Amino acid sequence: MNAPASAEIPRTNLAALRARLTEGQRTLRAEFEASPRPARLLHGRCKLVDSVLSELWALCELPESATLVAVGGYGRGELYPYSDVDILVLLADEPDDSLRQHIERFIGLLWDLGLEIGHSVRTIDECLSEASRDVTIQTNLLESRRLTGSVPLYKTFTRRLCSDFDSEAFFHAKRAEQEQRYNRFNHTPYSLEPNCKESPGGLRDLQVMVWVSLAAGLGTTWKQMAANGLINASTATELRSAERFMQLVRIRMHYIAGRREDRLIFDFQEALAQSAGIAASGGKRASERMMQRYYRVAKQITQLNTILLQNLATRYQPLAACQTRPINERFQAEGELLDIVDDEVFVRHPSALLEAFLLMMQTRELQGMSVRTLRALWRGRKLIDAKFRRDPVNHALFLDILRAPHGQTHEFRRMNQYEILGAYIPAFGRIVGQMQHDLFHVYTVDQHILQVLRNVRRFALEEHAHEYPLLTRLFSGLERPWLLYIAALFHDIAKGRGGDHSKLGMADARRFCRTHDLWREDTDLVVWLVEHHLTMSQVAQKQDLADPEVIRNFANLVGNERRLTALYILTHADIRGTSPKVWNGWKAKLLEDLFLITRKLLQGDTPEQAQGVEERQQQARQRLRFFGLQDGVEKALWNDLDTVYFMRHDGEEIAWHARMLYYRPNTDVPVVKARPSRIEEGLQVMVYTRDQKDLFARLCGFFAKLGYSILDAKIHTTNHGYALDSFIVLDPGHTPDYRDVIAFIEHELTERLTRQGELDTPSNGRISRQLKHFPIAPAVSLQPDERGQHFILSIVAADRPGLLYTVARTLAEHGINIHTAKIATLGERAEDTFLVSGPALDHSGRLVQLESDLIERLRV
Repeated sequence: MNAPASAEIPRTNLAALRARLTEGQRTLRAEFEASPRPARLLHGRCKLVDSVLSELWALCELPESATLVAVGGYGRGELYPYSDVDILVLLADEPDDSLRQHIERFIGLLWDLGLEIGHSVRTIDECLSEASRDVTIQTNLLESRRLTGSVPLYKTFTRRLCSDFDSEAFFHAKRAEQEQRYNRFNHTPYSLEPNCKESPGGLRDLQVMVWVSLAAGLGTTWKQMAANGLINASTATELRSAERFMQLVRIRMHYIAGRREDRLIFDFQEALAQSAGIAASGGKRASERMMQRYYRVAKQITQLNTILLQNLATRYQPLAACQTRPINERFQAEGELLDIVDDEVFVRHPSALLEAFLLMMQTRELQGMSVRTLRALWRGRKLIDAKFRRDPVNHALFLDILRAPHGQTHEFRRMNQYEILGAYIPAFGRIVGQMQHDLFHVYTVDQHILQVLRNVRRFALEEHAHEYPLLTRLFSGLERPWLLYIAALFHDIAKGRGGDHSKLGMADARRFCRTHDLWREDTDLVVWLVEHHLTMSQVAQKQDLADPEVIRNFANLVGNERRLTALYILTHADIRGTSPKVWNGWKAKLLEDLFLITRKLLQGDTPEQAQGVEERQQQARQRLRFFGLQDGVEKALWNDLDTVYFMRHDGEEIAWHARMLYYRPNTDVPVVKARPSRIEEGLQVMVYTRDQKDLFARLCGFFAKLGYSILDAKIHTTNHGYALDSFIVLDPGHTPDYRDVIAFIEHELTERLTRQGELDTPSNGRISRQLKHFPIAPAVSLQPDERGQHFILSIVAADRPGLLYTVARTLAEHGINIHTAKIATLGERAEDTFLVSGPALDHSGRLVQLESDLIERLRV
């Protein structure tokens, strides 16, 4: 193909186009804010961009044989304020160098005009080839629209695209693509910062419906789909309303953010509510009311998406062509779908509302519910009243659902989706869509509960046994493990009522268990788990597991092995169900250690933590002999270590320290050794040096500069004035091969300790955007321990880089010695506990000043 001669475009023409774009978009925004009609704005921006692109195409004198095509959302006629403008330059033949330069110049000028361009340059054959390999490209081309250029070429392109098109294959590909997208968002629209485009229940779900309908030749509007029998008129009305709501949300988000932002992040939720005319009411922020409205619409969209896709699936595989198999007098199987025998089944037999879910769990060949069943479920939810909830038949059905061999995760999600679960357990219905502003839960309360249920359920499945083998073994050996599903459903059910939700939730759990005639011992277990579902994590993360008294107190609270095992499983599932950021290998190890130690004690054995100094030393000696060290080499070091040291370290750690230090207990050079931690992530760092002023603060400052988080610290001073400290550190932002940084840390930290020098000035660091909108008021508590020898310092504050260094430096300024540090980070919230001592703690005035200084410096 021969390209035209290059011609310069006058600057005045480009300036005029840029001005037209700017003024046009300003006018569209003003019109939208005066009268928020999303379709008018979206189509208006398309028309504006259409005119600019067509004029620039002409100015660039591109050949008449080429075609400029709008694809994707732009092709569909919808351009959000900051959406990309997706175009295809369609060519009859491969371009030569001259034409390629002209096209590149055209694309470059579009960027110069301020448009965000997504472009491709292809021949028809290339388009079809790419479409055959990638359903996303096929979808974009399906919505193409000619802007300017060769009409015959575009007609040839659309004809060939249609002739090669397999609508059934496209339908199945889009369903699979949607399932993958749902997986990325944990199958829930209820994250606290959902993506209004991509999350389940967002605009993408609506677009999928349009795409598969278009591919099947059943229309591109809700009205056309209704006319063609794909949906009914009332569904079309619901879809139009839901689409308008989501379009308004996305448009407002773009304008508020001043960029393409589709996540409803905390930074913008209040402004979004304000722009929608929503005010605070009933003790709820405007943003909370806005988000509850969003969740209701998102739930409606996911329901309608399921119904439409089910309807279309029957067109490719009509139910009439499927083998119909009766299940009982109320249900039948139509192919792989559960179907009611007639539309009035639930009216005549309300208990069938629960039976439907039980049948899904009991009948392995069923892959879903028919559209008729789903519609009837949605209508039938109002039949669940007090009488329904008192019916023993329904009690038995619900317990059978809990005890079914498989399917709890999917069916409880479906029960929540169609509001059956909230109707049957009213306390659950009250927390549906309820936000949590504790900065470590990333889901609404109901979705967190279902995530915890899912996590517990995975321990019962062989295919997930490799994830947490110990927990899988424990679950399978637990008597009536389905009781844990009840505990999961009720553990946070009282959130948002005020007061201690653990205590309040006990009453709901006890009422449920008694109503459903559970044995007393089972009722007691469930109620106890709800009451203490936070206890194990608090003990593991905030108390000294090397202290035998801590273990004994926890064992006395638990009382027996059944409770311990159940609590361990629930706690593990609960923490993992809050946020991917909250869980890590260190928390897993702390929980496992506490479980194993306590189980030994309950079984009558003596765990290592309850052993005396001699037993621990003997374990360490055995390890030293394993490494070929002679008897007695450890004595020079151990003679200067007191009982406290041996009681705070296990035999393996004692042996490691001895191997590194036995030949240099009086060294003048700091000794720093690091190794991969036993949790398989992070490093364990040992520091041995003559004690120096502000040592702990200096060490914390070093790790803070590296960007490392300190997960645990054990601080000890020997009898001859040496510090023997050990840390577990983690790089939270990356997953490096920690072996690669061991030499660096050992060298650099040794140099810093040798130089000593002044402490670095603490930096407040950069706080997260969530904390800007939901700040945490710092809290400081100083209480004497049970023996009266030390104080326990507890700190709650917003997490940020260098937080621990700020605390350490403040304590150093007040002459406070730190003996141990337990670092617990829950999302954006730090809850740290220190065992401390020092003269200042014996004087009330200095104690008050210390607390005041800490609170002041912990504010963000």
